[in-house]
Amino acid sequence: MLAARFDRYIARKIALPLIGTLLIAAMLLLLDKMLRLFDFVVNEGGPISVVWRMLGNSFPQYLGLGIPVGLLLGVLLAFRSLAMSSELDAMRAVGISYVRLLRVPYLYAAALAALTFVIVGFVQPMSRYTYEALEFELRSGALGATVDVGEFVKVAEDTTLRVEESHDSGRDLRGIFLHTDREDGRTATATAAAGQFMSTDDPDIILLRLAEGVLVHDGPEFREPRVLSFENYDLAVPLPKIDVFRSRGDGEDDQEFTLPELWQASGAPAPELAAANQRAIEANLHRRLVQVIVVFVIPLLAISLAVPAKRSSSALGVFAGLIILVVYNEISETAERAGASGDVPIAWSQWGSFAVFTIMCLWFFYVLAFKPAGQPIGMLETAFAQFAKPVKKLARWMRMRMRRARKAAV
Repeated sequence: MLAARFDRYIARKIALPLIGTLLIAAMLLLLDKMLRLFDFVVNEGGPISVVWRMLGNSFPQYLGLGIPVGLLLGVLLAFRSLAMSSELDAMRAVGISYVRLLRVPYLYAAALAALTFVIVGFVQPMSRYTYEALEFELRSGALGATVDVGEFVKVAEDTTLRVEESHDSGRDLRGIFLHTDREDGRTATATAAAGQFMSTDDPDIILLRLAEGVLVHDGPEFREPRVLSFENYDLAVPLPKIDVFRSRGDGEDDQEFTLPELWQASGAPAPELAAANQRAIEANLHRRLVQVIVVFVIPLLAISLAVPAKRSSSALGVFAGLIILVVYNEISETAERAGASGDVPIAWSQWGSFAVFTIMCLWFFYVLAFKPAGQPIGMLETAFAQFAKPVKKLARWMRMRMRRARKAAV
């Protein structure tokens, strides 16, 4: 009962910073993305609703990066709180070892590793492809570009449209001017008080239903233009031909392959794949597998840096943990590129950096859990203090110079 009770207590302590970090990190990254997407969509003349669809497909990319950070901060801040309130000392005093304290963090790690496997293995490739498809359709006009009020807009290859007012998200148009030039030399010009676009059975034709207007036909065979006044008139507008977006993975983008597809492609015979492309696929496969497994190493690093030295309230462990994780992520990405280019063997480039990171975290935890008075964060604080000494001396010297300069000015 005691074990289950303090396990639940630790689980609650970890949950809040973990979930908060995941949400805050994802939201901050998406806010920066959202501003750029709004600018892009407005410049392309697309509907604003596509911004939310593109952001939704960007979220898994950021979530894959946020999970390791969230787990690190969740465990680190929870155990730091236990250490600062002496609750950790009480647990250790009743015989609960650091190894036993790993149970709850590793339950979180197992759940997040499974989530990471689903995200990086299946969700990210699909969402990346969908994002690229939305961007392509937006550039090509397949999403239905909006009609800018007061401007002449080319809605088809030979049709120009201008509207004075637009209501109901473009469904109700007022003050319409339309001009069409055909290949045989005929022209059609229409003005109408109101109108709306309607779909037809033909995907290449859209119907513009005009109300209360005048239509003028002209052509080489006409002596004079034909003028027609109407209350309602349907005008068929041919849509420009829109290219079809490529199928997933056809752009030689291995990021769009799921894990099973990467595994299958990595073992394909050489004639079927270019050597460089196959190396990139293998490097990407190993990188994604490491992303899943590295989650099990993070609790060791988090607990090792969470416990400050006695009579110390330094938060250096939080910053050190984040820096170590970010640096490792950058090294892992660099190792993937190096393996893909063939500069170093893929296994050595990716798994070698992972092995070094794992050994460092295991050593940190060993120092904390098994060495008397072991303190990994204490070593970091000592190193930081040595580094800070010349900085403090320089700051002191600059303050003295400023004081002397002020006295001389007086």
